[in-house]
Amino acid sequence: MRFDVVISGGRVLDGTGAPPFRADVAVAGDRIAAVGRLDGAQAETVIDAAGRFVAPGFVDCHAHGDAVVFDPAVQRAALRQGVTTFVLGQDGLSFAPGSAATVAYAARYFAAVNGPLRGGAPREGPLTVGELLDGYDRAVALNTAYLLPHGTIRYDVMGPSSAPASSGDVAAMVRHVERGLSEGAAGLSSGLEYLPGGYASAEELAALCAPLGGLPYVTHMRAYGTEAGVGMAEVVDIARRSGAAVHVSHLHGPADVLLPLVERALGEGVDLTFDTYPYLRGNTILAMVVLPPSVPGAETDRALEMIASDGLDDWWPTLADTWPRLTVSHAPALEWAEGLTIVAAAERAGLEPAAFCRRLLAETRLEAGVVSARPDEGPEGEESVRRVLRHPSQTGGSDGIYVGGHPHPRGFGAFARFLGRHVRELGDWTWEQAAVHLAAHPARRFGLTDRGILRGGFAADVVVFDPDTVTDRATYDAPRTLASGVDDVLVSGTRVLAGGELTGATPGRALRP
Repeated sequence: MRFDVVISGGRVLDGTGAPPFRADVAVAGDRIAAVGRLDGAQAETVIDAAGRFVAPGFVDCHAHGDAVVFDPAVQRAALRQGVTTFVLGQDGLSFAPGSAATVAYAARYFAAVNGPLRGGAPREGPLTVGELLDGYDRAVALNTAYLLPHGTIRYDVMGPSSAPASSGDVAAMVRHVERGLSEGAAGLSSGLEYLPGGYASAEELAALCAPLGGLPYVTHMRAYGTEAGVGMAEVVDIARRSGAAVHVSHLHGPADVLLPLVERALGEGVDLTFDTYPYLRGNTILAMVVLPPSVPGAETDRALEMIASDGLDDWWPTLADTWPRLTVSHAPALEWAEGLTIVAAAERAGLEPAAFCRRLLAETRLEAGVVSARPDEGPEGEESVRRVLRHPSQTGGSDGIYVGGHPHPRGFGAFARFLGRHVRELGDWTWEQAAVHLAAHPARRFGLTDRGILRGGFAADVVVFDPDTVTDRATYDAPRTLASGVDDVLVSGTRVLAGGELTGATPGRALRP
């Protein structure tokens, strides 16, 4: 028996939910060749996994790596957590499909989330899903899958308009969806608290879901928290109208509100899954958090005129309780404010918080990003996170944002935190359940039928980790600190992480369901 790679002596978590078992894992080319006792097997590379678990590579169901996945530092941050696949195109906004003007809009509006399109220079022509996926293929150490972003598609057809979509508009958007699916998209995403996606009706969204053919409609709902009933009702309505499977992004708490909504949808026959990350704070663009609906955030110049005017004087005082909960994560030209709360940054600038916020929006042209604390941060919020992640429909997602000098730590620690805190320390999952939630379940959800399980013939995305030491080390104060305990990772049969460091190999595939 001769193979390219043999991972020997570990305990295998195969992704089926079976308890860990002692076995060797052999790889030939980009496939798993055998799982079992392979005494005497020879290989060009042998990885000693004694005392460690061997698991299928984890799928990050919600990652904002659309531009930054080309950065080796981001690849290392993900691989050090065992993540081998990013699902991109989240929240209804990314770079394709669309004209040069649409690409420029998506890049500008979501600059604090996705970062600039690779190369930086404005495009001169349109960008298709196929072209975007080809750019990822074998160019990075991670696999990538891509969701069609509804907001980008709507902008390409209707611009920043808040008007209801006409039948002709919907037909044009459906054509975008059909072509994107034919080029390899793994579903459709929406961001209903962002623009212009937030202008869409359930009817419009259902029409775009109709061609999905089993792939999911992935949604940042219109409302979360105590108002999650509004968002979930719309999700169920879209599922009923279209027949689509649905996947809700970053569903965290309060558990007493969310879990009954999930159970009700499942009881009504909706094919529903959701992702969570194991933190209480969020990370998004400042404009989404602080601007009232009357300000058209999709039209930068018009929005900035309104922010500079006196027309919002009655609005800013309503945010007094919000300012202490916001920490600046990304502030081009005002980098000194990154890592400070709005209150602290305002004090340093000699301004009131509202005045500093207006300055921050204006000088960054709405590009600023913030980490936002939830009002229920504390033991009650932590318990909600734990209850929600224990639900069998849960999948792992970091919602990782890597842009800015002080991002949320979730992109650098979420999956290691699942393992170290929620499995080893708290027992919210068993180790075998973790492999299901983080690998097998999300692979199935996004049509990646040859990944997520360690079995002969499947793609050789494999992570080797130490159950005693795997942990997150990134914090809100030091968000870019790498996780520990994951030292060896294979992607498509190639070793991309050895001894915790990148090998320089870029075998990551653009995965087309």
